[in-house]
Amino acid sequence: MSTRRPPIKAQATSEDQSVTTLELFFDLVFVFALTQVTALMAHDLTWAGAVRGVLLIGLLWWSWIGFSWVCNLVKADEGSIRTVMLLAMGAMFVIALAIPEAFHDLPGGLPGPVVIAIAYFVFRAMHLVLFWLIADGDKTLRRTLLRFAPAMLAGTALLLIASQFHGRTQTLFWAAALAADYGGTYLIDARGWRLRSAGHFAERHGLIVIIALGESIVAIGVGVTDLPISWPIIIASMLGLAIAAALWWIYFDATVHYGEQALAAEPHETRPKLARDAYTFLHFPMVAGIVLLALGLKKVLEYVGDTEHHHLDDPLKGVGLYALFFGVVFYLLGHVGFKYRTTSSVGWSRLITAALCVIAVFALAKVPALGQVGVLAALLAGLVAFESVRFARERDELRHGHSS
Repeated sequence: MSTRRPPIKAQATSEDQSVTTLELFFDLVFVFALTQVTALMAHDLTWAGAVRGVLLIGLLWWSWIGFSWVCNLVKADEGSIRTVMLLAMGAMFVIALAIPEAFHDLPGGLPGPVVIAIAYFVFRAMHLVLFWLIADGDKTLRRTLLRFAPAMLAGTALLLIASQFHGRTQTLFWAAALAADYGGTYLIDARGWRLRSAGHFAERHGLIVIIALGESIVAIGVGVTDLPISWPIIIASMLGLAIAAALWWIYFDATVHYGEQALAAEPHETRPKLARDAYTFLHFPMVAGIVLLALGLKKVLEYVGDTEHHHLDDPLKGVGLYALFFGVVFYLLGHVGFKYRTTSSVGWSRLITAALCVIAVFALAKVPALGQVGVLAALLAGLVAFESVRFARERDELRHGHSS
């Protein structure tokens, strides 16, 4: 009796699957891409530039998220999957290289907006075809993929249309492209997806948060690359590092644990929906918030270090100031939504801190940049200190199990 040959050589993951080194290698392209986005927003420090930067983050996030689902079902470093992963890395690297020309094509060479649209289509097509092949024998998953395909095609087609326009029209087409992609995915019945390992999925998203935090630290250094070291630069850098450390603590002290536990405890038929809501959608404001914070920190370092164009008493203003504080606001609101979706409880301390950050934007409009970043660091330090004391027992049980 002959057996049918599988359409692709792949090895299924197990319940206790951990992240592979190829997945980490895959993420290196996104480190570069996020750095490109921060640089683009810093170069065009306007509200239109900030909106376009967020749209680019949305495109990169949607690209990354697709393979996080695939690699939860099949091992990234086994069989034919690793070849597809490496090819997808190539497509994403092309997108990252073209980010400086995403909205304004430079003279000569290839048309940047068209390059991004085509590379994005190639990347998404590889993801969809790979998913289709590994779904062999799973009629429900293949039906879900067929429902998913129109959203992907609409998103990529709108990006290509956007490449033929400039200014506000181009930005609106970009927004429509992401709305089609995100909205189409949300409207699909999530029970049709598959999620095998809660631990792998949670770990994968934790690592991308680390990568984004790394970008915020890189932004501090890049902001003073051509400036002589000084006490204001050292102080501002330490405050920026303290802010990044607070964001790390907020996620990895407890959030990563209760998120994984909630996902593991969810019944298999509804687990994909929880994963989609809590991770695919609610991690986006966290990552976008960190990248906006990186932009704000980059500008703070320029203000305190560039004595030729700024004075120490100059306040950070406009987009730079809003990016600094609202980056943290988006990050905290993402956490509030994540906690509510996974535990059905409201993270009041984080919600209140987000509100205080909003108030601070207006209250500190005339305070020197060094004072502004100092207040933000103090607000986050207060949040960390409060939660460390208030939830000490719950956090200990989350991290180490019940103690006697």
